[in-house]
Amino acid sequence: MSKPKVLVIEDDPDGLRSIEEAAKDAGFEVVTASRGEAGVQLFREQECDVVLSDLVLPDIDGVEVMTRIHKQDEKTPVMIMTAYGTVSSSVKALKSGAYDYITKPMDLDDLQSKLLRAVETRMLRDRVSQLSQTLYKEYSLQSMVAQSEPMKEIVREIQSLADTNATVLIQGESGTGKELAARALHVEGRRGRGPFVAVNCGAFAENLLESELFGHEKGAFTGAVSQHKGAFERADGGTLFLDEIGDAPRSVQVKLLRVLEEREIVRVGGHESFRVDVRLISASNRDLDEMVEAGDFRADLLYRLKVVTLLLPPLRERKEDIRLLTDRFIASACEQHSRFISSVEPGYYDALMNYDWPGNIRQLRNVVESSVVMTREPVLRASVIRLNGAAAKSGSEVSAPDGLTWDQIEKEILAQALQRNNGNRSLTADKLGISRRTIQRKIKDYGLPF
Repeated sequence: MSKPKVLVIEDDPDGLRSIEEAAKDAGFEVVTASRGEAGVQLFREQECDVVLSDLVLPDIDGVEVMTRIHKQDEKTPVMIMTAYGTVSSSVKALKSGAYDYITKPMDLDDLQSKLLRAVETRMLRDRVSQLSQTLYKEYSLQSMVAQSEPMKEIVREIQSLADTNATVLIQGESGTGKELAARALHVEGRRGRGPFVAVNCGAFAENLLESELFGHEKGAFTGAVSQHKGAFERADGGTLFLDEIGDAPRSVQVKLLRVLEEREIVRVGGHESFRVDVRLISASNRDLDEMVEAGDFRADLLYRLKVVTLLLPPLRERKEDIRLLTDRFIASACEQHSRFISSVEPGYYDALMNYDWPGNIRQLRNVVESSVVMTREPVLRASVIRLNGAAAKSGSEVSAPDGLTWDQIEKEILAQALQRNNGNRSLTADKLGISRRTIQRKIKDYGLPF
């Protein structure tokens, strides 16, 4: 691993020599300049991890040096040395963007410590920048497949909503990409550099969901051995995404409504309120209006949640996107499983296009990944596709049987999955990519004997 590099700009030869020796002892490669202009030019020519500049130089001062360096790379920590040690000069340097300052005569041990901390800061800034770029690439609108008209409309709506603070309710069948849409709303907007926190409301028992959302104080309940910050606090300055909001119990709905109205939370077992700056995006595959009529969901909360509603189309209504989605999933599966696919037969795409995808994008991804893993040749053919346990045929109709509703299809898929997993609800939920609470609710709704 290469040594970190420090650029030292100092016009005093004796001082420069001492600093150079101390930096080298700390494991640094050192480049030096005796004037500010020369230092800026050297920084332009060489990659340096940290800059140490005297405040008073023969040509330009250290603050001007720092300003010019930050125009080239704002992530580089710049430390200023001052012989005067006055409060005014130190404050001036820090207010202008200095990472730190060092007074002369300097403690060389202190200098080494500050140099090492500065390099750690630089590495952290680089890592954060890389992660931000990765997240943007993965979740921005450019990453969304939108060849079909329904998805182009969704993209247009996300573009218009991203920079607002409006609460958004995303509705659509399971597997249609509701969290991806929520993340796109986040990264494309003004909160994109803030945190994105996702909570599946169906994955927690009632008391645990309250703790997960609002946090708890030490001793609030059995097992609360320490204070815990909830999702609202963790998402402060960013976006909180509540998936399967229809599974939130009434007691939690009341508290959610209070947060939306007052922008404050109170931890479980606590009395102090905390202001939170959070954009709330929620999602559900259930008809929340019907739940309101049935008394299972608060009408006043629903009005707050759906200032704007995004309705994601099922995959069967955006089949123009299937080929591009398939190519993306093939590439991902090849990378994940160290496989090589040189070509895809037209019949493979035909078979996928002729299916109605009750599990939507999630099911398509699983089928494509299975194809990549199971094929024994570098060509994907229709015969390797497994739909409902049977091989698909090129050009054949593999859509839902005539006369069946999607509820009937979902019931059959769930019943078969439960049977394959010997009635184990947790395992079935994991295999289907949904929460255990959703499994329990659907078993009850469909009257399944499990």
